[in-house]
Amino acid sequence: PAPQPEDPTLERHFKGHKDAVTCADFNPNRKQLASGSVDKSLMIWNLAPKGRAFRFVGHQDVITGVQFSPSGSLVATSSKDRTVRLWTPSMKGESTVFKAHTAAVRSVAFSHDGQRLVTASDDKSIKVWSVHRQCFIYSLNQHTNWVRCARFSPDGRLIASCGDDRSVRLWDTTTKHCINCFTDYGGSATFVGFNSSGTCIAASGSDSSLKIWDLRTNKLIQHYQVHSAGINSFSFHPSNNYLVSGSSDSTVKILDLLEGRLIYTLHGHKGAVITVAFSREGDLFASGGADSQVLLWRTNFDSRSYQDVLQQHSRRSTPDPPPHLSDIYPRIAHLHQPQPTAIQVS
Repeated sequence: PAPQPEDPTLERHFKGHKDAVTCADFNPNRKQLASGSVDKSLMIWNLAPKGRAFRFVGHQDVITGVQFSPSGSLVATSSKDRTVRLWTPSMKGESTVFKAHTAAVRSVAFSHDGQRLVTASDDKSIKVWSVHRQCFIYSLNQHTNWVRCARFSPDGRLIASCGDDRSVRLWDTTTKHCINCFTDYGGSATFVGFNSSGTCIAASGSDSSLKIWDLRTNKLIQHYQVHSAGINSFSFHPSNNYLVSGSSDSTVKILDLLEGRLIYTLHGHKGAVITVAFSREGDLFASGGADSQVLLWRTNFDSRSYQDVLQQHSRRSTPDPPPHLSDIYPRIAHLHQPQPTAIQVS
């Protein structure tokens, strides 16, 4: 039998957006991929080989965030038009509008039970909404600048947020208090997320760093400096063994979190990569960027045992680059110390 491939492969290009792609998310039902764009439209791509795409129009400005509900029956979007919309991802594409922010909304995310939404905004607040009652519930206000991203923990007890005040904050959803604040970014903190077990949070920065903290000890456990420009988005693989990141250096990179090293650099986009997301099973991931394209990748390496992947990498003496792929293998100690470099971020 032919050896199983274990490098990520580019499966499909989705073309339809007329401007930069800012956000993407897979439907848990495995049949759809949603993306939002500077062109103000939401696209729902059908993953079936000849499936058709839906374009939903309603936002008056750039769409900044998109996420499917856990059931897959709703899609939430955030926009610079200061609103959040809930859509049904079907032919009709009806939507309801949520208004409470007084400035651009930068991110939107569901709680894991699908009952709540959390949004982050340039009005310096984080807001939590009821999905069923379709109303605003409460605000979290301690950030001193634009809030770029906010996410619920898997158990719904915490919210992590980050923003242009260079801080990453952790909030208790019961008391509504900020229970921790990590501040050591050399620039804006652009994106934040929990791993699937809720034991760690990661945050990325416009200074091109990616940091992972263990919430059980509140310690920084990993610090990667592998991109050469700001990181715009990242996504944990559901196994928690890998992380994919997208950067303004126009690459997508995959980190091996157990070994603490970079394992793949993917060259598929022209210009900044603005969004990356693993599917719920981790067998696929998507990337979107300034080139208006959404790329669909098959993960491949995650179907092999972790030991196989490690052996494969240790056997490689030279990187073998297929068209969209070069495999970078830095043998570096576990904690990646950043090299001081002056990076211009426009």
